[in-house]
Amino acid sequence: MRGSLARCPNGSDQAIGRTQAETIRGAERAIEPVAPVLHAFHLHAKFVPTTKMSRRKNPYAKPDHLTRAAKDAGFPARSVFKLEEIDRRTRLFRGGMRVLDLGAAPGSWSLYALTRIGLAGKLLAVDLEEMAAPLPPNAVFLRADVFAIEDDLAGRFAPYDVVLSDMAPKTTGNRPTDQARSFELFMRALAVAARLGAPGGSFVGKIFMSDDLPLARAELRRLYATERLIRPSGTRAVSTEIFAVGQGKHR
Repeated sequence: MRGSLARCPNGSDQAIGRTQAETIRGAERAIEPVAPVLHAFHLHAKFVPTTKMSRRKNPYAKPDHLTRAAKDAGFPARSVFKLEEIDRRTRLFRGGMRVLDLGAAPGSWSLYALTRIGLAGKLLAVDLEEMAAPLPPNAVFLRADVFAIEDDLAGRFAPYDVVLSDMAPKTTGNRPTDQARSFELFMRALAVAARLGAPGGSFVGKIFMSDDLPLARAELRRLYATERLIRPSGTRAVSTEIFAVGQGKHR
């Protein structure tokens, strides 16, 4: 799921480092507790806590039970369970809504949103990469740099009731650099939502936990009536990614 910064090739998560301990503990106090079982219509996958692994073992090397469950349900990636949980806990979608999905490939979030908004809704998906699955007639895929397209193209179905961003940077191995790039992607996606989102609408954006998180949260609170952090139960144990949700967009 790409913006002008590429996605991490081994998934989209960022490994936790010991030097982040205090920052992460502070952020986790604001993260709402997670539910152990995911339900999304025909989606059913029980969350199994990740066991302790050797530092040399790559947690993304093999598909886990959520990856297999997503594939079995017709979704290209396990990220569908993250959005399903966010939706279940925030009542994000309703029938007939207009949705903008930034960094949409391979398409799990778009496909899930479409099951919720129905044929009366509209969805625009934007990514530099092709979608892994075809979209129905009430959805349009635009292959483009999320941050390079003009608002008249990105605003095809605007104003949007929900703006989504599951974008993450391609990790470099330099933790401060990766965190800074994640913060930049989040803030730029939020700026798109500020321009094209409907009054009363919602925003969901991925961000790596870092010292910049309070700045991201402050901007979200400036634009939306409510702000909350959610770490879905499907998030890998080694990941520092969380999702910031804003609802009730100010006029």
